[in-house]
Amino acid sequence: MKKIQIAALGLLLVAAFSCKQTKKEEEKTEETATATYSIVEDSTDVRFTAYKTTEKVPVGGTFQEVELTYTAGETPLETLDGLEFSIPVSSLFTNDATNTRDPKIIEFFFEKMAETQSITGTFSFDADNSCTVQLSMNGVSTELPMEYEITDDNHVNFSGTMDLKKWDALEALASLNEACKVLHTGADGVSKTWEDVAITGSVLLEQE
Repeated sequence: MKKIQIAALGLLLVAAFSCKQTKKEEEKTEETATATYSIVEDSTDVRFTAYKTTEKVPVGGTFQEVELTYTAGETPLETLDGLEFSIPVSSLFTNDATNTRDPKIIEFFFEKMAETQSITGTFSFDADNSCTVQLSMNGVSTELPMEYEITDDNHVNFSGTMDLKKWDALEALASLNEACKVLHTGADGVSKTWEDVAITGSVLLEQE
């Protein structure tokens, strides 16, 4: 009789342990399934490279303020798809020692455009893993194709090239070139500011 009781007790313990393990595994699976990615605060970096003179000398800069609106997703792309941003042009910074370049770019370029206190846009990712930004500047909203990569440590890096005529910004560009005529004149005596601007950006994602 005692042997039967001991055997029964053993079966109960095994069943209880098995149920407990199953519950833990289910909780772990549920926890993994609902984990989400969010953007690390202050990790956003947006840079541009414009070009001057016939030799196409690069002039780099960044925007020190970027406002983001997004919904955390279960994958990095779910988080970034639909992400909206707003960049105040007043946060422009080109690290110019004379402190004259940034005010000129704002006054003679951005302030010559309509509705451009901020540059705004929305990211979208297609089924073929292509990325586009619906970017608004100078009262014009059009697509900017972007390439992207996601690193092993969840940095997402973007790159693309703006053609300013797509945003009707060539008059503003001419205004800037006139204001910087001497500085944008190369050895050939020609003053030129190029209409293509290289754009790069990056964000860091964290899993919660």
